[in-house]
Amino acid sequence: MTEARPSVLAIFFLRFVAGAALDAGPEPADPLRLAFGALVWQCAIFFVYLFNGVMDVREDRVNGSRRPIARGDLDADVALIVSVIAAALALLGALLLGGPTIWLVTAVLVLGYLYSGPPLYLKRWSSATVVVGGVAGLLTYYAGFAVHGDGLPPRGSVALPAFAVAAALWMGLVGTLTKDLPDIAGDTAAGRATLAVSHGEFAVRVMMSGVAAALALTFAVLTWIFELPVGGAPLAMLAGAVIVVVLTHTSLSRGTRARRRRPYRAFMATQYALHLAVLLPVVSQFLLSGRAP
Repeated sequence: MTEARPSVLAIFFLRFVAGAALDAGPEPADPLRLAFGALVWQCAIFFVYLFNGVMDVREDRVNGSRRPIARGDLDADVALIVSVIAAALALLGALLLGGPTIWLVTAVLVLGYLYSGPPLYLKRWSSATVVVGGVAGLLTYYAGFAVHGDGLPPRGSVALPAFAVAAALWMGLVGTLTKDLPDIAGDTAAGRATLAVSHGEFAVRVMMSGVAAALALTFAVLTWIFELPVGGAPLAMLAGAVIVVVLTHTSLSRGTRARRRRPYRAFMATQYALHLAVLLPVVSQFLLSGRAP
């Protein structure tokens, strides 16, 4: 489980739930169908990240990663078999759920494979990582929404599209750049052409600061102008952007890897805060109305 990154599995779960909760219409999803859909999606994401761990052994060891395969605590062949089983379970579950879930699960499995494996190895390029991360996020939100049935949004729905795009951009743009910073040595050894490798650490720090601040400000302004019902999500992103910018310029290159990963940890913490901020009002509304979410 550790190799598949529990913190990442948790944020994908929150994305799925946000997709199911926002713009869901007057009738909530069937709790059992929602729970089963979330489990199916978790199996798919489990495959993506466990397979990534199998394919990233060389660079993880150069970077001093503490992931189980890189440490030698988990055999890569065993991990590969487990990842394939998880993918098969995800596909089987998608077939049982039917509807849009079938192609959504298939799409995220294919995307995850192409990111880490042959022939494309999309992980080699920051631009591809941004696209894959953003698309995976959008697919997750839609998968949560699609658990309601035909996957068609109610007329006039705006909360989910606005939130999903903002959160997916945060994941794809800020997440990619913060993740690249502490991994320059391993990425160079593996022949990756990330922005940090090709343009240098200082340029990436400046770029990441600008992207995080611009995205958070844009989301906050658009939320205010159009009165989008997304709770405290804009404030959470603004606070997270400030922390990411500060840590980006204080986690110096001569520091330990743990110190250099602080911007990435701040990015991840912001994702949690972002989703909890948008979900808490929805949960409160259901509780106050006497209905189970």
